[in-house]
Amino acid sequence: MPDKTMAIKCLIIDDEPPAREVLKRYVEQLPMLQLTGECSNAIQAIGMLQQQDIDLLFLDIRMPQLNGIDFLRTLNTPPKIIFTTAFAEYAVEGYELDIADYLMKPIRFDRFIKAVNKAFPKQPTIDTEEKFQPLEEKRTESFVYFRADRKMVKVLLNDILYIESMKDYVKVYTTNTTIITKQSLSSVETMLPEKRFIRTHRSFIVAIHHISTFTNEIIEINKTEIPIGKLYRNTVLKLL
Repeated sequence: MPDKTMAIKCLIIDDEPPAREVLKRYVEQLPMLQLTGECSNAIQAIGMLQQQDIDLLFLDIRMPQLNGIDFLRTLNTPPKIIFTTAFAEYAVEGYELDIADYLMKPIRFDRFIKAVNKAFPKQPTIDTEEKFQPLEEKRTESFVYFRADRKMVKVLLNDILYIESMKDYVKVYTTNTTIITKQSLSSVETMLPEKRFIRTHRSFIVAIHHISTFTNEIIEINKTEIPIGKLYRNTVLKLL
């Protein structure tokens, strides 16, 4: 068992409960980290920082009362900071404040590990492939989060039928709903396990277990025909 007395003490600050749940689950999976608490706003965090020593903050930016950047500026001797946000426009300002890393929501576990390794490079390095894949396989109900309507929406991987690109947005079609999120199809692709999903076209990713029929040019899921692009055809047909 790891010595928790030597662990990195961290605090999560985010006004969205689903986002905090994702981070807590990630922290629990890394023995080098010890979660000392969570806060729904920066005002709560000020009190916690006065009461105990914290080594690392997972800090959201857009929060009520006091945003993450302004909060960071109030700290005389801040701990290591990893920003966790859905907004890319604060990245330059964040790095000017000497943060360790800048994670874009929805946050992948392997990217989370990389940020922790970057914040504490002298700690034993965690291999992202070794740690991430077994954890994914152990889950009985694997899931991902998508940001929609200013919320982090939990979606079971088993429920995803296919995903369609719409320029700066993607549509996630599930067995019971459709979710629209501002994200690239390529970034969604990195969130999904390769054994269960495949890119069939520059605009489509499909869930392999929901495919009902296919030809050289199309895949059918729930009577919806999805094209197979020329660049992806050999890979798709070889897998199917």
